[in-house]
Amino acid sequence: MTSAGARSKAIATWLAIVGGSLGMHRFYLHGARDVWGWLHLPLTVVGAYGFWRMRQFGTEDRLGSELVPLLGAMLAIAMLSAIVCGLTPDEPWQARYGKRMGAAPSARATIVGVIVALALGATVTMATIAFTAQRYFEAQAPG
Repeated sequence: MTSAGARSKAIATWLAIVGGSLGMHRFYLHGARDVWGWLHLPLTVVGAYGFWRMRQFGTEDRLGSELVPLLGAMLAIAMLSAIVCGLTPDEPWQARYGKRMGAAPSARATIVGVIVALALGATVTMATIAFTAQRYFEAQAPG
């Protein structure tokens, strides 16, 4: 259990959706000293830089093409984290992150968050796989 008190499953789920690629859900659950949370930020920024390069210099920019999949991976990891948070059963959640806060359960917000994370995560994952495969096969083509 964290020393800062109980943590809401719904808040953790939505933080992973909104700012998970920056590690916001990790900081909420584990505090500011969480090493994994701090690793999210530079990887996302590097991937976003690749996206910016491709927008600025076109799709033939090699560095941008190599960095964009990193952004896709970080977004997919964030959505997977949201799904894991939202689908963790109540008993293990309470054992790890503290007792339930208040009398009002946040099941509806958690379920909607999991649905949103699943839709976004599937979209980002498929787009990243398609982009990476396209770049791979373009590099293998002669000429």
